[in-house]
Amino acid sequence: MGLPRKTCVLTALLGAAATSGLAALVLMLVQATDVLLPAGTKFGLVFDAGSSHTSLFVYRWPADKENDTGVVSQALACQAEGPGISSYASDPARAGESLQGCLEEALALIPAAQHRETPVFLGATAGMRLLSVKNSSQAELIFAAVARALGRAPVDFRGAELLAGQDEGALGWITINYVLRLLVTFSFSGAWVRPADASLVGALDMGGASTQISFVPGGPILDKSTQATLRLYGSDYSVYTHSYLCFGRDQMLNRLLAALAQAFSNFYYTFHFLNLTSGQTLRTANATVWEFCQRPWELVVASYPGQERWLRDYCASGLYILTLLLEGYGFDQDTWSGIEFRQQAGGTDVGWTLGYMLNLTSMIPAEAPARWRAASHGVWTAGVVFVALTLVTILGTAAAQLLWPQA
Repeated sequence: MGLPRKTCVLTALLGAAATSGLAALVLMLVQATDVLLPAGTKFGLVFDAGSSHTSLFVYRWPADKENDTGVVSQALACQAEGPGISSYASDPARAGESLQGCLEEALALIPAAQHRETPVFLGATAGMRLLSVKNSSQAELIFAAVARALGRAPVDFRGAELLAGQDEGALGWITINYVLRLLVTFSFSGAWVRPADASLVGALDMGGASTQISFVPGGPILDKSTQATLRLYGSDYSVYTHSYLCFGRDQMLNRLLAALAQAFSNFYYTFHFLNLTSGQTLRTANATVWEFCQRPWELVVASYPGQERWLRDYCASGLYILTLLLEGYGFDQDTWSGIEFRQQAGGTDVGWTLGYMLNLTSMIPAEAPARWRAASHGVWTAGVVFVALTLVTILGTAAAQLLWPQA
């Protein structure tokens, strides 16, 4: 005598459920392929402790890097309250306190889970170089206060140090060539490559207490003390860089005040005020500076209301910049057109801090992209169908069991 009808139906339904479930499992496991998920994002913080103020820059880059160097972008810029840290010689603790506002703003931007692995560095430039020469013990107390303040933060604090003038110049050179995409660029093939016809540019920088010049010369650098050797994105660079201490904005201001009762500001701000940042000729620049210097003071004040604090500086500043570029660095009528005055490039502040972070990323281990098992759309659709069939047959089996009349 054969099996009861109920048993046959239930057996058939369970067999169908098992078959469709096994088919779905095979499709998911056998037909799946490995895919790489996008790499995570790393962050880094750099404090630029200049002579007149301190700025914090937050940078980010994909964790997998490119040729051992991160593809870095600027995520935040914050100017700390108060003057530069060298101004706190009589009260060093306030130097550390002055950084807290910007630090808190940066940490609010970075995911909390990444705070402990985020590198933080403070580099002090010419203002602290001068203080170190005048009173090394005061400079040490300021660095100690800054280190205590940043060391208490939930970050990977890398130190607070005096940045050598040559390092400041070389790192500034890295920054400007990077933001102009002369070190690495994204190709049409979807890869980061070094531009084949890239023409590297030199960098001129003027801070409050020093001015720097950096470039790749056409021949060997004879004075090795002016040479910086860099490796970025798999390529080596030999850069000439020199820093002139006491030839920055504020130091020259002190000398001019003593001699002429005048003042001045740095490259970009002065020439921006004089509307000379759009590629004007040397003749135009020279005529514009002299025309401004010859205006009556009453006319100048009336023409620029609310700017009295800075107006007295622009004449002397413009004349100093022309003298420095022409007499100091040797630019002339033919080479003047090669100078560009910029505060930003590619949405990034121009300075040494980005160069520092790019250089630092070469020492931070890269993270491999995460792997995941994935299937094509067709295979995924078939798998969904089989899973649905499995659920339907299981539900049918349960319904048959409940509703079938008992023997």
